[in-house]
Amino acid sequence: MSSHFSLSNSQCVLSPVALSIVMLLSPFAIADESIEVIEVHGQNPNKHEMLGSAEQLLSELGVNFSAAGGVSSLPILNGMMGDRVKVIVDGADITAACGNQMNPPLSYISANQVSSYSVIAGISPVSAGGDNIAGVIKVNSIAPQYSEVAELDWHSGYVSAQYRSINHAKAVGVGARLASDSFTLSYQGAFEDADSYDDGRGDLVLDTLYRVQNHALTGAIRDEKQQFVIKLTHQKIPFQGFANQYMDMTDNTSYGFISQYSRIIDRGEFQAQVNFNDVKHKMGFFTPEKTGMMPMNTDAQDISYQLNWRLDFDADTQLLLGQEYYGYRIDDWWPAVQGSMMMGPNDYVNINDGKRDRITGFAELQKQLNKKWWVSAGARIEHVTTNAGEVQGYTETKMGGGMHENMENMPSMEGMHAMGKSNETAAAEFNALDRKRTDTLVDASLLLRYQVGANDELQLGLARKNRAPNLYERYSWGVSTMSTSMIGWFGDGNGYIGNPDLEAETAYTLSASYTKSAADESWQITTNAWRSKVDDYIDGTVVDSFNRTDMASTKRNILKFSNIDATLYGVKVDAALRIFESKHAGLWLLKAGVTATHGERDDSDESLYQIMPLHSKIAIEQQVGKWQSALSWEWVDSKTRVDARRFENKTDSYSLLNIETKATWDKLTVKLAVTNLLDEYYQLPLGGVSIAQYKKDMTVGFNQLAGQGRSVNLGMSYAF
Repeated sequence: MSSHFSLSNSQCVLSPVALSIVMLLSPFAIADESIEVIEVHGQNPNKHEMLGSAEQLLSELGVNFSAAGGVSSLPILNGMMGDRVKVIVDGADITAACGNQMNPPLSYISANQVSSYSVIAGISPVSAGGDNIAGVIKVNSIAPQYSEVAELDWHSGYVSAQYRSINHAKAVGVGARLASDSFTLSYQGAFEDADSYDDGRGDLVLDTLYRVQNHALTGAIRDEKQQFVIKLTHQKIPFQGFANQYMDMTDNTSYGFISQYSRIIDRGEFQAQVNFNDVKHKMGFFTPEKTGMMPMNTDAQDISYQLNWRLDFDADTQLLLGQEYYGYRIDDWWPAVQGSMMMGPNDYVNINDGKRDRITGFAELQKQLNKKWWVSAGARIEHVTTNAGEVQGYTETKMGGGMHENMENMPSMEGMHAMGKSNETAAAEFNALDRKRTDTLVDASLLLRYQVGANDELQLGLARKNRAPNLYERYSWGVSTMSTSMIGWFGDGNGYIGNPDLEAETAYTLSASYTKSAADESWQITTNAWRSKVDDYIDGTVVDSFNRTDMASTKRNILKFSNIDATLYGVKVDAALRIFESKHAGLWLLKAGVTATHGERDDSDESLYQIMPLHSKIAIEQQVGKWQSALSWEWVDSKTRVDARRFENKTDSYSLLNIETKATWDKLTVKLAVTNLLDEYYQLPLGGVSIAQYKKDMTVGFNQLAGQGRSVNLGMSYAF
């Protein structure tokens, strides 16, 4: 048996309860068989070879993405997106500080900075994180490496470059590390610049261009029992197009700080972390591919700490304890445009002194009951407080009880209004409210693993998970067409109004997973089924509509965030098979997976928004000598169940053929790939509508965003 294909050594053995071994499709998948870890892990040992967003890594673990900007797509787990998925970067919880969520957590880290990552869909242990109902994604770049000598000296470095023909994307990454046996200092940076891409018909997909740079400086010091780490981060995105939003990103500048301390204690370990991230975010227009004149600004800060204890009662029993705090502050205002009758004469204040505080504690017991049974049981309690100050529209002279229209007896110039009221009336009503809201969230998880036989494993899970509304869902108060269409991260062209009285979402999820492996480890198959019943699912109720033309295809709705009950369920099947192995032909593997997801409103059985249709992937991989090659075929079924309230488009079935090869000579790695080899035209089922195309020619209506055509991608990396 060749060590290249040992599923117990180099591929995934243990799937999480709610996510099957779709990670088998990843060449970076590494399993951890210790009882402390139950989620699927991906390792990126040669991370210098990867450039671009972390999306490409997580896609290999079965994460879908809702299209947005080039580095700002929103992850989807089990049919749920946005804040329902908790994304933790280096242990820090970063909030998307934008009414369109243009700066989600994953946009703050590049693939070459990622050292490890994990995904737990649906049933996550309470120790993995709270304030989510869909699952937890963890991405880590902090992985200190030390030398074996006392003197501080050069340790390692790399330089990488990548080019993609479809959008002329050019990316570079660099890394450098100094180290001794007790101290290490490393830098990692990345820069990427891309034009808008072409679809399979050769047509330009407007407003998909972007430019981004990320920098991280990490220092660590250790002794026999403890380690202290400090990481400083900086990101600059001078522009990023969002084809499915009315606005674009015209700047995103952030600075972050992470401090980690860990210490071995009697029978366990103590860990403490403090995080801070400050972002200044601007929206507007920067390209002739989507023109306009309207600035929107946000200033936001995340600050948090986590205290965690692991107590080892014996070799088979562990108790995990944690106490955490997460604080978020945001100001969101839209500067007046000089000379504009619609956007002035004063600043529009969307969220003033917005606050969201979470204080939480959890306890989780993990125990190997016997040779066959393992159990994890835990509970988490969170107290969430949100609040916001007084607001004003463009035409109001001041905030507070004395607000009045700037031009008395004149109608507002901000456009049509929902629910028969003006923005001035809506602001006055909002300011008169007691806006402070509190939610108490109680999470609980129970996970069981049963070793049926030497090559058979059953996993069962049951969880109650909660998520409190975000500040935009609660406090977006504007009712005009323009105001509402600036809110929403769904890419659907509709408008949204906040609801201060929203209840927290509560999901009850049941999951079962069964893995069968061959005695000689030549094949493995995993099946996973799950079901989530969500009480108070935050959706939208139609309160008005607007249409900028006289065509039915350009009609959009204004929705007010509201609670409903919903049910989601799905099935995943994944398999890996060793086809052939010889000295001259190398190792040949066949990997395949298929996923089906269904989501509906309980009151009407209508589809929820952005549910991925049935899809599958088959890949043949070869490893011989210095070469690794793969040919993969992806198939996505037609999307016929859509959300009528959001005018969600149906999409046709499509398939994509991709081919890639990689060779490594000592320290040099060269990669060549062709994606969408047959240059097929397809529309993204989770892509939303092309507002950029609609603004250029309203007669085309709101067409679904098209995917990328054929692209020839070349990458080179040199490690030293």
